[in-house]
Amino acid sequence: MRITQNCYSGAEQRPQATALTASPACRLSASQACATFAQRLELAVSGAGLFWLEPDPTSGIQALWRLTARGPEPFGPAGLSVRSRINGYGGGSLAALDSGVFLVSEDQQIHFLADDGRCQRLTDEPDAAFGGLVADPHRQRVLAVREAGGRQQLVAVSAEQGIRVLHAGQDFYGAPALSADGRQLAWVSWQLPDMPWIRTTLWTAVVTESGCLRGCETWPTATEGSVQQPVYAGSGLWVLSDHRGWWQPWCLDPDGADGDWVNGGGPPLDHANAPWQLGESHHVPLPDGGWARVHYRDGSGELWLYHPHCAGQRVAAEFSDFRCLRLTAGKLVCIARSATRLDAIVNVDPHSGAAEVVAGGEVPEQLQSLALPMLFEVPSGGSDVPAFSGFLYRPNLTVSASSPLILMVHGGPTSAAYPVFNPQVQYWCQRGFAVAEMNYRGSSGYGRAFRLALAGGWGEVDAADMERAADCLGTSGLVDGQRIFIQGRSSGGYTALMALARSRRFAAGASLFGVTDPLQLRAATHRFESGYLDWLLGPPQHHPQRWHERTPRHLCDQIRAPVIFFQGGQDAVVVPEQTRAMVAAMKASGQSPELHWFEDEGHGFRRPVNQARTLEWLYAFYGRQGAKSGDRGANLS
Repeated sequence: MRITQNCYSGAEQRPQATALTASPACRLSASQACATFAQRLELAVSGAGLFWLEPDPTSGIQALWRLTARGPEPFGPAGLSVRSRINGYGGGSLAALDSGVFLVSEDQQIHFLADDGRCQRLTDEPDAAFGGLVADPHRQRVLAVREAGGRQQLVAVSAEQGIRVLHAGQDFYGAPALSADGRQLAWVSWQLPDMPWIRTTLWTAVVTESGCLRGCETWPTATEGSVQQPVYAGSGLWVLSDHRGWWQPWCLDPDGADGDWVNGGGPPLDHANAPWQLGESHHVPLPDGGWARVHYRDGSGELWLYHPHCAGQRVAAEFSDFRCLRLTAGKLVCIARSATRLDAIVNVDPHSGAAEVVAGGEVPEQLQSLALPMLFEVPSGGSDVPAFSGFLYRPNLTVSASSPLILMVHGGPTSAAYPVFNPQVQYWCQRGFAVAEMNYRGSSGYGRAFRLALAGGWGEVDAADMERAADCLGTSGLVDGQRIFIQGRSSGGYTALMALARSRRFAAGASLFGVTDPLQLRAATHRFESGYLDWLLGPPQHHPQRWHERTPRHLCDQIRAPVIFFQGGQDAVVVPEQTRAMVAAMKASGQSPELHWFEDEGHGFRRPVNQARTLEWLYAFYGRQGAKSGDRGANLS
């Protein structure tokens, strides 16, 4: 097993974790761990300024902020909450003109918030949702994706003309891209049952003087692939496409040798992550003809600058993930994430590479010492079982095999774990636990083949990888191999339950609103993911036995470890009946599962008080199970 001491190559000095020697009074409480998880989301730039979103974990409001000469300030009327829910995951809630900012409010309608604070509602369609906003400054309007009546359209919205449909007929649309002169438009679409990281189509069109589209055409790749994030640079159109195995930059050239596609260079790494949301940006052209691009290497994001005729330069190395790259006033601006601080808005000089935090990036006062992530690799299990990696957080570098371990399974499952600040991980490490976040097969950031390895194998290959990780870490001398717990949320809860059913490696497990009946989920899931379950498990009419064997509710007699469940009474994704049926089946098989119910929560607990209670109940549960497994020295009090 390959272990890297930490995940940083920057020069910043970082504190070593000393959590186990700290007194209980210095610990991060469960309430603090949930209240300090501040994030920065989305960016929009224009002559009106730099705008972003900050969720308030207490009120649930996703507030709009602006950078001014006085520093960061809230912008807009009190109580304004900005959030798109298109496709269930939203994205692209902001787009800016020099006179103000377009936004999607909680009512899912588009509003224009002028620079003087006046707010004008531009759409009035209660049954519609909008997202993927892109400003069209040439026509003083905003381009958007609209979803209504079970279909999507590419539309333009303005105060003078209302809503104009630009393109329709595809099942789903990605955020559009407009050329600098406003005369060319590009976008991607995809059709059911595909997800946007499996197969998409690139479109281009001419924007006429009247603002309509003419000459809409598609640009097929040489082999099947997922195309995302079109960007116009000069006279060329650039995208990130994985039809050669990685999401890499490609330029459209009608005279090119690869079916109009020219490889834009860059290492064989993903330059983006899975597009669950609209409006992401992992590459942006620089004023001198160069590029800023994000590379994902071993689960971490790296920011690179490329200038004409020069080798690439990595910048802002103290950060480990980058989102929403934008260019404003000659500076690169983005959201940067680190393992040692909250999300930051960062300006980067494209010439010198110097990075400056202009908003966020706080270090919570309650955390004077931090457990830092160590990259580790689980070796290959054969030609068909590739190696994979994860991040291990240890409570104290001087403690070895005494620490119980919580294996965290990320959701998605086509998502990823990143080595970024998570106060809840620090909560566990301060209490003597090690935590490992795994990027099992199916995770994004490791190339197309690794990502698609989960097709038909959900509940098998991911569960097998979690068992391999437990075996690898359990025999490494880094943790107590007899006290390994597994925990997951949503699809991660499903993987945790399947791992518990197939393996005796785990002392206990936790499912937070986890899937227990995929067939029931298939019947209730939203349109965006309506074909996803068939991709993960194969169509049920063709593989009925597989669906039965991959349903945790049918495997209760194979789960011997204690399990704790958390469920929201208003969950419309994993409906409450799923968890009730799973708990009842486990009791019928002679077990005693714990169930904690939050009637006021949906899919993913939003109220800090409920998040804190969940942490406290998990801590008590793991403490009891660890004691049953034999105390090997860690202080779990």
